Amino acid sequence: MTTWQIVIVASLACFALKAVGYVVPARAFEHPRVARVASLLTVALLAALIVVQTVGQGQALQVDARLPAVGAAAVLYALKVPFVLVVIAAAVVAALLRALAGMA
Repeated sequence: MTTWQIVIVASLACFALKAVGYVVPARAFEHPRVARVASLLTVALLAALIVVQTVGQGQALQVDARLPAVGAAAVLYALKVPFVLVVIAAAVVAALLRALAGMA
């Protein structure tokens, strides 16, 4: 398969999956177990995305200034600091660590 064929097949699969979502009746999601799984699945996928984007570098793991920045952001977010300040603090932590690494 060429790259374009893969892109087209993946696009059709995504479209079909979205179309199936409209066909499923709303009462199917009212069951407590289904609602809980859907809720937890969203959180798990978001957490996985954050981890991959934080420590992933191609096919390898790379621990750099991003990891402590995300850790600082997680602590501040848990302390209910406003989100804008969380983002700014994480950026400052990453910038300081990169500056210190550049001096060494």
